[in-house]
Amino acid sequence: MPSLLYLVKQLELAVRARLDEVVRGQGVTALQYTALTVLERHDGLSAAQLARDSFVTAQSTADLVRALETRGLIRRERNPLNRRELRIHLTAEGRALLAAVETPVRELEARMISELTEGQAAGFRQSLISAWQALA
Repeated sequence: MPSLLYLVKQLELAVRARLDEVVRGQGVTALQYTALTVLERHDGLSAAQLARDSFVTAQSTADLVRALETRGLIRRERNPLNRRELRIHLTAEGRALLAAVETPVRELEARMISELTEGQAAGFRQSLISAWQALA
């Protein structure tokens, strides 16, 4: 029987591949989409905070932020409390992109748990949260 770590990685790879298919039509990658959803929940993050919350390296975040800013999906502003720090904000265009893929992303999630009962899906969600918190 495969280890849980192996199964989690296989699920992550499958989700990323399917998510890439869903968001490709909007001209973004799964990683860029993830960063946009992080900003939707926590607008005004620094690049370091965005990197941590998006599960990417600082170098990857720099490239990702440049690409998203060039597309007009985010904007950077100086932090008034720390002029050396730039805060990243989701733009109206970024919010519109997220709205455009909301339904297909929800359908992807529904497909992922389609073999589970409602109770199993709730348990799966809680188990994932607990496992993540145990390692955080």
